Amino acid sequence: MKFLQISQQILSQPEQEQTSQELSPFKKGFFWAARTRILLWYVAIIIFIFAVSVPVFRHLLYQRVDARVRRELVKKMLVFNKLIGNPSTYQPPDQEIANVLNQLDGRAKPPSSTKELKKFFNEFLRQQIVEDDTFLITFVNRKFFKSSPRARPPELQKDTELMQRWAEKTRPTTRKLEIPESEIGGIIYNTQTVMVDGKVLGVFVVAHTVAGEREEALEAIQTIIQVSGGVLVLAVILAWIASARVLAPLRVLSATTRSISESDLSKRIPVQGSGEIAELATTFNDMMNRLQVAFRTQRKFINDAGHELRTPITIIRGHLELMGDDPQERQETVDLVLDELDRMNRFVEDLILLAKAERPDFLQLETVDLTATTQELFAKAKALADRNWCLDAIAEGMIVLDRQRLTQAVMNLAQNATQHTQPEDTIAIGSSIDNNLVRFWVRDTGEGIAKSDRTKVFERFARATNSRRRSGGAGLGLSIVKAIAEAHNGGVKLQSELGQGSVFTIFIPWESSHLSN
Repeated sequence: MKFLQISQQILSQPEQEQTSQELSPFKKGFFWAARTRILLWYVAIIIFIFAVSVPVFRHLLYQRVDARVRRELVKKMLVFNKLIGNPSTYQPPDQEIANVLNQLDGRAKPPSSTKELKKFFNEFLRQQIVEDDTFLITFVNRKFFKSSPRARPPELQKDTELMQRWAEKTRPTTRKLEIPESEIGGIIYNTQTVMVDGKVLGVFVVAHTVAGEREEALEAIQTIIQVSGGVLVLAVILAWIASARVLAPLRVLSATTRSISESDLSKRIPVQGSGEIAELATTFNDMMNRLQVAFRTQRKFINDAGHELRTPITIIRGHLELMGDDPQERQETVDLVLDELDRMNRFVEDLILLAKAERPDFLQLETVDLTATTQELFAKAKALADRNWCLDAIAEGMIVLDRQRLTQAVMNLAQNATQHTQPEDTIAIGSSIDNNLVRFWVRDTGEGIAKSDRTKVFERFARATNSRRRSGGAGLGLSIVKAIAEAHNGGVKLQSELGQGSVFTIFIPWESSHLSN
């Protein structure tokens, strides 16, 4: 009931509030729209990916460049060692270098003097073709001798500290030297000593400056950044267009919600495709279906309740207006008014009971004996009217339920049976346990109920179309029975044939955790 009241308040908002809700999202702020926020998150994620990937890509590119340079230096050093007849300390890193070495003539005789070494260096440097930024440098007797090409950067001039270290090498080395403040950036080099009679006669160095290679790598990275920036702009534009299509159902949902009023709950959102948005539209439509049914039921309930209350009020008012001074007439009028007031009081109590059925504290559960409860129900029912009362069966066991509510439900069924039977008809009460269900039934041999009315009779203010009922009740008795049964997680079932009577059965789950024998 509270849900219906809140829904009605929402649907009946003042017109000016609804008008304010119809403002364009851009009037509420650019960053208010979900579309904008999604796009901003998308851009932030893409920028973050670029910010992380560019340094990683640069690092990997530098490593590949360094690996290629080292491979070329090793190739030069292997050729030198084979030509000079040194035992090589380098192993061919791939088949390509091994093939180059195999094409050379047999191992030469190592030089035995300074003169022979200088002659070999001259001939070797003359025949070698080197790439840009690669330098072949030779030392004889710890002094610079010759290099190829001749033009060397300042860091490789003959008097520099690095050149002096190379000249004094006593064993082969491989190293990468970073020079951050220099134009060459750094040097990757291999050194090889030439030994004669156990003494170092000369040193051969293959060096490569990394500035040029890194500059090419940076140009590649800049090209990638420029292309990625263009792709990012295009992606943002396409994402903005795509988000409009994806979020279109939300705008339809908003427009449909604003168009719904208390008098028109028929608007629905068209469901297209699948996914979360389609599921949201389906959920909204299902909610509106439930609301429409609930409001329709509420209106019918209010109309029926008003009609039921209007009759006794009219009777009371009419008799009071026509009441004379005769004491007997006054007493008759007072008795009639009190009777109508009692009927109104019962009607209001039934309405309150149905409203309480939706509350969690509606039931006061306790463990009851099925045998004693069935016998008590039969004893109370026999006092309702003069009928042929029978006790069909008695269940044995214990169950947790609300004994007073169950008694009220069974008494309502018994009272309903007395109103649709004659004194010579039979009314029977019984209980049983079957398929983990505890059943209580009221059976009669009265007029019965038509098939078309078997579902309707459990609705509020409903009566069977063929009923010869003489009671002045409001038609809430069977609704109360249904509410009590459903509050016990059970239900009520009707079996009936016209002219042969009816059987109303209340069934309640019989859980072993709540029972004891």
